[in-house]
Amino acid sequence: MTETGNSAMPRTVWVLTEGALGMVNQCLALTEALGLDPLIKRARPPGLWAYIPPWLALPPLTRLAPHSESLAPPFPDLLIACGRKSIGLALAVRRASAGPCFVVYVQDPRINPARFDLVIAPRHDRVRGANVVLTQGAPNRVTPARLEAAKTLFAPLFAGLPLPLITVLLGGRTKHHRFDPAEAETLGRQLAALATQEHAGLAITASRRTPRDSLAAFRRGLGDSRAYFYDGAGENPYFGLLAHADAIVVTADSVNMISDACSTGRPVLVAALKGRTSSRFQHFLVEMRANGLIRWFDGRLEHYDYAPLTDAAIAAAELRRRFATFMRH
Repeated sequence: MTETGNSAMPRTVWVLTEGALGMVNQCLALTEALGLDPLIKRARPPGLWAYIPPWLALPPLTRLAPHSESLAPPFPDLLIACGRKSIGLALAVRRASAGPCFVVYVQDPRINPARFDLVIAPRHDRVRGANVVLTQGAPNRVTPARLEAAKTLFAPLFAGLPLPLITVLLGGRTKHHRFDPAEAETLGRQLAALATQEHAGLAITASRRTPRDSLAAFRRGLGDSRAYFYDGAGENPYFGLLAHADAIVVTADSVNMISDACSTGRPVLVAALKGRTSSRFQHFLVEMRANGLIRWFDGRLEHYDYAPLTDAAIAAAELRRRFATFMRH
């Protein structure tokens, strides 16, 4: 093991997910905060193994779903997993490891957290335990250094837009929300009116979940507003949009997007969506608003200050401490 200060640090790290970008990014947020370069593994259990609860049996590591990456030894010193289908595989790696392998799960695993060496989960999840670290939102890769670099790199994209600049993060369909064309067009009209009223520019990006017909309706609502719209071509300017924002409007469907926005220190205005919000997500929104990080978007621009989220740095510090303790035993 190498040493950083008085803490042992892992030499080898795997990030294990089923491949969803949001899951990968939460794990990378931790490895970046630790200053580690991980090997990213995208893998799923085969067939029915994907549906067998991990408390009944663990999936085989030698036979994985198509397009999965190998989970063969040598196993890493540290494994960080995220996503339901990665739980059994992460525990199987822990069991199969011939040497010490510290296994971390990000989010609520919905099994006994003691099965892992560490669980990192947001406070609105139900999981609690001696080896559970609670965060305000989702660990993310938004840091002052990354924002500063992105501000310089992507400045030409926004140079022609009026100020203040309002960044807009559009989500999409979930189990609880549809983000249908009618509400998308309404949101576009609200933003167009706000841009006119404030003489502001708009910088907009949609997610992979944004329905095409809703995106088209949103554009209709915007009309001829002065706006930059990332259409998926070229390098993704996501961090640039956050870095240049004077305020951020984000749809109320994603813990990850709201957490990203609240890591900037800029005002974050959450646009409500139709649907029945889950109790977990509602708890998240209520707590974020009570702590002064977000406000509901009602068509107006608001100005306020708060301490930006630093969940990844806080969780990584605790991970480092517990890993050092793990290596001493």
